[in-house]
Formats: sequence, structure tokens, C-alpha cells
Amino acid sequence: MTLNERISNDLKEALRSGDRTRLETLRMLRAGIIDLTKRGTDKEISADDELSVLTTAIKKRKEAIELYEKGGRDDLAARERREVEIITAYLPKQLSREEAEQVVQKIIMETGATSAKDFGKVMPLAMKELKGKVEGKLVQELVKAKLGVQP
Repeated sequence: MTLNERISNDLKEALRSGDRTRLETLRMLRAGIIDLTKRGTDKEISADDELSVLTTAIKKRKEAIELYEKGGRDDLAARERREVEIITAYLPKQLSREEAEQVVQKIIMETGATSAKDFGKVMPLAMKELKGKVEGKLVQELVKAKLGVQP
């Protein structure tokens, strides 16, 4: 079952149950996936494309949470947190920091990276391997720490 099919089925369930937040969140995700299919290329959308819709949606909500909290709107921040929970359910199993660190270390060993100069060689491989499994910010932090890049 594709992500789009899963979301469509869950959308019907949310409609039946009357869970408005879940319904609106799933509609937004489905719209993002439909936009991808109508992008004008004959290429089928891949799992990575679907994953990018999810990660983009989560990133937007996390930014909104931060802004709402700064503005003292805890009610809106709570709603955004609920949407993040709903979207996260469709992501692949999330890795812990330690698991992500092991993957980054393995990539560094395979590429033979030894210094900060190799950051550009390691980072794309690490992102490809860990996309959707951990946040990009964490991947960048781990790669920098392993290669001794100064912040």
C-alpha cells in the first residue's frame, strides 16, 4: 500500500470519526502528494518524493510551534504539535541519536573522511542514508562533530 493510499484510507476514517484536526492534516498531506503527481513530468512519484512531503510538513509545523510559543499562543502551538504527531505516524521508524551516530561513523569510514574538508563528501551520503529517519539538523550536527568542524 502506497503512502497516498494509506492517507486516503485514514482520511475516510477521520471523516467518519469526526476528528477534525486529523482530517485537516491528512487533507493537507494528500494535497501535497497530489501536487507532486501534477508536476508535469511523466515520472512516477517515488517513496523519497512522498517522504519529502512529510518532512516538509513537519518542518513547517515545528517552525510554527516556535513562533506561536514566542507569541504566547499555546493553544495554537498545541494544535501544531498534534499535527506533527499525526504526520510522524507516516514516517519510517525514527532512529535514536546513537543509531544515527553509528550510520554516520560507518559512512565516514567508507569514504575515508578524516577532516573538516571532507564534510561535503560525507554530508550528502549521510542525508541520503538517514532521510526521514532523523532530522537533517541532527545529521549535520553528528557529521560536524565526527569530522571536527568548528561551529
